[in-house]
Amino acid sequence: MAGRYFEDWTLGDALVHDIRRTVTETDNLLFSTMTHNPQPLHLDVEAARASEFGRILVNGTFTFALMVGLSVADTTLGTLVANLGYDRLVMPAPVFIGDTLRAESEIAGLKESRSRPGAGIVTFAHRLLNQNNEVVCACSRTALVRRRP
Repeated sequence: MAGRYFEDWTLGDALVHDIRRTVTETDNLLFSTMTHNPQPLHLDVEAARASEFGRILVNGTFTFALMVGLSVADTTLGTLVANLGYDRLVMPAPVFIGDTLRAESEIAGLKESRSRPGAGIVTFAHRLLNQNNEVVCACSRTALVRRRP
């Protein structure tokens, strides 16, 4: 189990997640079609070429999901009870096919659970950066995490 228990976290802990991911055309196509998102910027090369981006723009919900996914092994794998919510989601820069993305996380909040004595609430500040170290996505994730047995 790679995730940490509630007691293992300290406010301000910072993690640089090892796994990086280069976004492929297949990632964007499958995610867009699986989620029934017909946005031409994600699927139509000619429409995307005519846009201000000049090329296919990767689906933002894929970008968000990838950011969270890259963090799981180091944060909540095996210790998560439930994700309670995501807040302050921003996408300050576009993601394109071929971009290589990496994630960082910081512990922004720790709170005892009043309703679940066997768990605590951890707030993660996640950031996703591209190969140029530009932040392409960021959010706050609140999770209910198990306490040590």
